[in-house]
Amino acid sequence: MTIDLNCDMGESFGAYTLGTDEAVMASITSANVACGYHAGDPGVIRRTVRLARQASVAVGAHPGFPDLLGFGRRELRMTPQEVEDMVLYQVGAVAAIAKSEGVRLSHVKAHGALYNMAVTDKALAAAIARAVSAFDPALIFFALPGSELARAANGVGLQVALEGFADRAYEPNGSLTPRSRAGAVIHDSERVVQRAVRMAVDGVVTATDGSRLAMRVDTICTHGDTPGAQGLTRALRAGLERAGVTVSAVSSKGE
Repeated sequence: MTIDLNCDMGESFGAYTLGTDEAVMASITSANVACGYHAGDPGVIRRTVRLARQASVAVGAHPGFPDLLGFGRRELRMTPQEVEDMVLYQVGAVAAIAKSEGVRLSHVKAHGALYNMAVTDKALAAAIARAVSAFDPALIFFALPGSELARAANGVGLQVALEGFADRAYEPNGSLTPRSRAGAVIHDSERVVQRAVRMAVDGVVTATDGSRLAMRVDTICTHGDTPGAQGLTRALRAGLERAGVTVSAVSSKGE
């Protein structure tokens, strides 16, 4: 039994530092690097890619809305063409910096509001998938199970890695609980580990109403900007391994 452990990171910007990327990198297998739109900048991207290379962690692009003030978590209204162009631009930027560091981009995962809107918005999901496929059809596409994102990626022939969130609450319909609601982000490390193990081993997660949701996933996400991310991610990996789960990058399968 194998699971990928991914983390959204590279989210510092200029003089502002966010997260403890170097410490977190030791526990993960895939890094989703902010592309400079919702967070990050060229120097931060390069440093994050370099850290990932040194830790043998797979590097992916993490495109979001152009919303530094709102950290990409506010819904913006853009046409599908605008979204496609925006995602292509961001993926290309991270891929170029990764290439300069001797690293090949392995995957793409949309960020924040862009991700959440595309879970149910077919046109938006298709625009993101087209951008990724146009850049490199060999890239792995991270998506919520049962989402329009997953369907759109499958539709253009991309390999999809179904993603679960150990530190986020789920609604009964399988969507993530909006961050505006209390309890949307889970900070208790023991509970986060338990949820991750259940996803990886049993393929289920408990929703906010107590119901059990089928949640068979290939990769589990943590967030680099969560307070205590270093300890939480370390505990998460240790808990998965104690349960007999091999933690390995999705991109390493089949190599």
